[in-house]
Amino acid sequence: MGDRLRPVSIEELPSHLILEILSCGRLSAVDLVCLELTSKTFGGSHGLYYPLKFRSLVDFAAFQLCTSHLIYSKMGLNSQREIYDRCGGNWKRVLRFLQSVEQSSEMVETSSGNMQITTGKYHTFLISNSSVYSCGSGLCGVLGHGPETTQCVAFTQIDFPPLARVVHVSASYNHAAFVMQSGEVFTCGDNSSSCCGHRDTSRPVFRPRLVEALNGVHCKQVAAGLNFTVFLTRQGRVYTCGTNTHGQLGHGDTQDRPTPKIVEVLDGVGSVVQIAAGPSYVLAVMENGDVYSFGSGANLCLGHGEQHNEFQPRVIQTFRRKGIHVVRVSAGDEHAVALDSNGFIYTWGKGYCGALGHGDEIDKTTPEILTTLKSHLAVQVCARKRKTFVLVESGTVYGFGSMGFGSLGFLDRRISDKVLRPRVLDTLKAHHVSQISTGLYHTIVITNRGQIFGFGDNERAQLGHDSLRGCLEPTEIFIKDEEADDELIM
Repeated sequence: MGDRLRPVSIEELPSHLILEILSCGRLSAVDLVCLELTSKTFGGSHGLYYPLKFRSLVDFAAFQLCTSHLIYSKMGLNSQREIYDRCGGNWKRVLRFLQSVEQSSEMVETSSGNMQITTGKYHTFLISNSSVYSCGSGLCGVLGHGPETTQCVAFTQIDFPPLARVVHVSASYNHAAFVMQSGEVFTCGDNSSSCCGHRDTSRPVFRPRLVEALNGVHCKQVAAGLNFTVFLTRQGRVYTCGTNTHGQLGHGDTQDRPTPKIVEVLDGVGSVVQIAAGPSYVLAVMENGDVYSFGSGANLCLGHGEQHNEFQPRVIQTFRRKGIHVVRVSAGDEHAVALDSNGFIYTWGKGYCGALGHGDEIDKTTPEILTTLKSHLAVQVCARKRKTFVLVESGTVYGFGSMGFGSLGFLDRRISDKVLRPRVLDTLKAHHVSQISTGLYHTIVITNRGQIFGFGDNERAQLGHDSLRGCLEPTEIFIKDEEADDELIM
């Protein structure tokens, strides 16, 4: 009996069992590094538990996690080799890149829990451990706190049904959309254009309401445009509703849709992995790395070399011809940005104020690689009103474009200045940034420790501070402490 209960050392476990422990679940690259540094078994070089071509058991486990990752598994062999080389032949670094890219448009894991930040025109939304908070202008009920709330001067929690866990939010203009862990979608705000997906357009939706037209459809992401909404399901299918003046709903016409309707062209092409909505256009990233665009071509944001509207999704040929596997896109007001599977950045559209980062203000009709950042491994791109941010693997942020209201965060530049090339945001160098989002004239970041910093315009309290009108230097933001009589932690 005593023998049955004796302690068993890790070395005595079958190698396949150890590997299964390491490569199942959601271990991060950082977790694997910690194991390698603190355990002789995981960090050894004897090759007892793994093929000799790998540096360690943890390295082998990281390789296994990479091969099963959705992004890596859909990359071509050349792209797989290139990202491995760019990561210095380190599988843990490849895994960290893949996981960072995945989280950039979803929830980021911080030491304070899972978080996501989303900035709108004059407001900001934060998901923190499945609860949602909003601040700023409450025009048309976009903040979700009811008809009596026209402005929130601090992050305030939004009421959702009991047990509802929010996993994604988008709120660019005057409406907001929330995805639940169940796959259900709730919306609130101005529904005069049917962008909230509810047939009643006579008054704003002041509190989050279930989009009943999507009953039985399980979503994972939403993207809010100016007067329309895009929904991405777990199966990679896309639905749209709202205004369709420029063909931004992707149905081959300009007819508005009061409730979500599937985009059939994309459904016939393959599985979509990410969506982004500009004011009147949409970008959709496919599982195979292609990018499709549709809607308004007025600002060259569709990437086809012309300014025609596209009423149906059309593939951006520049990426396809060059064999570029795009993994994420960001749709700005007048320009667009893409990130490929090797951490390279591409920009196109209007070059106002240097928003494309090429050292000038020249428009780009098709995607062009950002050469100044080729030596860096980018993990997130973020575009909005004439400005762009790029987050690189080290947690450093680069910004370029218009300084409008200080929303680029450079203290040595005037608010009317232009930054024509990518430049390190020195004011955040003391922090490892995990996610960034920028609105019309304000910007918010989340660090790997779960801290929230904001800078730029705060005229409508969109930075979550009551006393500041503007904020040139990144300043920490706090949320209401629900257990301390709703007082603000300052």
